[in-house]
Amino acid sequence: MDGHHQKRVFITGASSGIGAALAQRYAEEGAVLGLVARRRPQLQQLADTLPGVGRHRIYALDVTDTASLHAAAADFIAAHGGIDVVVANAGISRGTLTELAEDLPVFERILATNVSATVATFSPFIATMKRQARAGHRGCRLVGIASVAGIRGLPGAGAYSASKAAVISYCESLRVELGRHGIRVVTIAPGYIDTPMTRVNTYPMPFLMPAPAFARKAVDAIEAGTSYRVIPWQMGVVARLLRLLPNSLYDLAFSRAPHKTREAKQ
Repeated sequence: MDGHHQKRVFITGASSGIGAALAQRYAEEGAVLGLVARRRPQLQQLADTLPGVGRHRIYALDVTDTASLHAAAADFIAAHGGIDVVVANAGISRGTLTELAEDLPVFERILATNVSATVATFSPFIATMKRQARAGHRGCRLVGIASVAGIRGLPGAGAYSASKAAVISYCESLRVELGRHGIRVVTIAPGYIDTPMTRVNTYPMPFLMPAPAFARKAVDAIEAGTSYRVIPWQMGVVARLLRLLPNSLYDLAFSRAPHKTREAKQ
């Protein structure tokens, strides 16, 4: 922990899964948290069970509502005199099929939540981080939660794979852009983590990792200012091999891969 102040951490998609596990880990380390999610009851429940109860702020909003998101960011900065770590974790995952016209709005919603809202999450914190860095503060981190699904396109998951590939490239651009200003941008690409999002998967999930173990490793990577980390590491090895595979072999191997389930019709 930083000696001179409590770490101030802002996390989107905080009410369950990876977001909640990260919140738990940071709270255990004594951080003060700003927690964002759509569902107020789940957010409240989380805040009530975290170490340092009463210290954390919750913001029930949809991350695609930029005005509400920016108001939450301003409130958190004002309440705690600054910011150390911002984790853009809010994300949705659905199977999509391009030939189905009704899947186009689903595609657009996934990109809006997973990509545009990541930008909107970081945006209101950067001026404050630059100011802190000029004053000698070295702990500023912007953290994008990507996925190994962003490394190669998975069949039936065009929207999700595209959105996570975009997060990886966007965070890389931002990392180079902000590096000289003393702000570290960290990309975390989870493999299969045991969360409500993955429990609906009907196919085998190699190297499945419990969320608390993931959060420990992710926080270590964030603290270190690591530019890019796949967790668990075994999935990182697989991802690197998949990237090296010629297209013809990749296509052959994955042409029969199970597809992500599509949304049930409302």
